[in-house]
Amino acid sequence: MYDFMLSGLRSGLRGRSFQAVFVLGVLTIGLAYLSGFFSPRQPQTVALDVGFSGMRFCLVLLNLFWVQELVAREIDRRVILFSLAYPVTRGAFLAGRFAALLLLSLLAALVLGLLLLLAVTLAGGQYSQEFPVALGWPFWAAVLGFTLDAAVVGAFALCIAALSTVSALPLALGAAFAIAGKALGATVDYLSRGADGDADLLDRYNPLLTIIQWLLPDLSRLDWRDWALYRLAPDFAALGGSVLVAVAYAGLLLLVASHLFAKREFS
Repeated sequence: MYDFMLSGLRSGLRGRSFQAVFVLGVLTIGLAYLSGFFSPRQPQTVALDVGFSGMRFCLVLLNLFWVQELVAREIDRRVILFSLAYPVTRGAFLAGRFAALLLLSLLAALVLGLLLLLAVTLAGGQYSQEFPVALGWPFWAAVLGFTLDAAVVGAFALCIAALSTVSALPLALGAAFAIAGKALGATVDYLSRGADGDADLLDRYNPLLTIIQWLLPDLSRLDWRDWALYRLAPDFAALGGSVLVAVAYAGLLLLVASHLFAKREFS
């Protein structure tokens, strides 16, 4: 497992997709800095919000491309046969690749987080806004939430890669999973408030959403940016519950992926 993790780290850092998406992330941080000048009263709040959105998007995209590089393409090119020739289980191979995925995500989140801190600090010049943002623990808690969000998406993509014979499928389905998971919370909240009085909409989609909630995690619960943006401390019991659900869901996906991968035949 350790060797697979190290080789995954090297491949992930050398991959062109990583370099391209990381450059996109840096450009997004630059955009966040510039966006602060469009708000004369709250420049740092605007810059931080835009930066958080860009970071969240880039971390998910990076995880999907890393799964593509480290697992799906190795299977497609039959390079994985050399890895599986070692006297280790296939589950150890996937565990090593996922460990590399986590370390790469943490590294990317750390670098992007430091760049965003610099951009937000410089945003607005010498102007001191009335309600300052929280750039300490609340900031890094939000970054950690985005990293965990991306890790769950990565675990889902890894599960798809373990059974798919089409190399692009983990990327496509992983993106769809990320969008659905992030939209689930807002959709449930809208329906729980009565859907603006649309009874037909409630009757039609409430049963379906009840089923979906058992199949998909609500990734919007891992977005804790309000703590850093507005100093609104989250409900820590709910925060702990969302972390537990995310970790359990990712672990379950890895178990399923290991089971499917162990039964897969390579010719």
